[in-house]
Amino acid sequence: MFAYAGSRTSRERHARGEGISVYAVSPDQQKLEQIQIVGGLVNPSYLLLNKAGDRLYCVHGDLDYLSTFSVDKKTGHLKLMQQRQCEGKNPVHLALDPTEKFLIVSNHWTSALAVLPVKPDGTLDQVRQLEVLSGTPGPHRVEQALGKPHFNPFDPSGRFVVVPDKGLNRIFSFRFEHGTLTPTTQRSVLTRETAGPRHIAFHPTQAMAYVANELDSTVTAYKFDAITGALTPAQLLSALPDTYTGDNRAAAIFVHPNGRWLFVSNRGDDSLAVFAIDPKNNRIRFVRAQPTQGKTPRFCTLSPNQKVIWMLNEESDTMVPVALDPEHPDDPFLSTGEAVSCGSPVCLVFSHDQT
Repeated sequence: MFAYAGSRTSRERHARGEGISVYAVSPDQQKLEQIQIVGGLVNPSYLLLNKAGDRLYCVHGDLDYLSTFSVDKKTGHLKLMQQRQCEGKNPVHLALDPTEKFLIVSNHWTSALAVLPVKPDGTLDQVRQLEVLSGTPGPHRVEQALGKPHFNPFDPSGRFVVVPDKGLNRIFSFRFEHGTLTPTTQRSVLTRETAGPRHIAFHPTQAMAYVANELDSTVTAYKFDAITGALTPAQLLSALPDTYTGDNRAAAIFVHPNGRWLFVSNRGDDSLAVFAIDPKNNRIRFVRAQPTQGKTPRFCTLSPNQKVIWMLNEESDTMVPVALDPEHPDDPFLSTGEAVSCGSPVCLVFSHDQT
């Protein structure tokens, strides 16, 4: 198995990254051994592998294009195939539709989603749709001067694309059919004015979605209508321990596949917030904040065996594994492993082969 880490590289970002780092993954998925660095790239940040694991897609933060790489499945090595304009500035997230015939990108600085067809060889065609998000910006003078979509995942059914917009304090919902985004009847749900919704995660079996709100460091639980794509707010909790009184920005969020645990990374407290999900009513409960052993955890993700969380500390250049017991009723964390050095890491993805 292999893993791929994206990083910040530019002087404007005060970054120390070298490009995309490729790693061989240990059998227990708690260690990474670097086997390649793909250099000469500017801010290759969010990454995405296709289902076959033979193509890797990458956004280039602060710029206006994407890259497609071929993946040698035997060696894990990457080779650049193509770079394609996304018709917007600062692409920050990308997702393939279930058919893998289309790729959707969030252009953060130009308030728009771009839809690009995927050719049979896995490379990208030119943008076929540009969907601009509109609304009233929030009150934060710096972070909410305009619409800022930050994430565009598909719901579990693959029929809807749900987009948190930090600048407009809204979460947009689109139906995706025949390669085209169409606003749902609801169109969007408004968060409270100081929230700044950033990322969203869906429950694996229940009709629920959870949003990490960057600006006020909270998590909102929503009921999700799988027929209409509508979101209904149901609960809001802080992602911070009550002993932390400093500045903070929430970042990444994901739900464990067993549906019992929710995790959110905190940049400031430099922790991973742990929430228990009640299986009877889907309500969440703050359990504790796990230190990430570094500064500014922009990203966190679960290993394919579902027993290790990798926490990426952007400003201290480390990726730190934490072993889990996901069936534990009270607290899933077991032990923190050895940190892996990586300049300004901001994303980590694993190949799909779990052997």
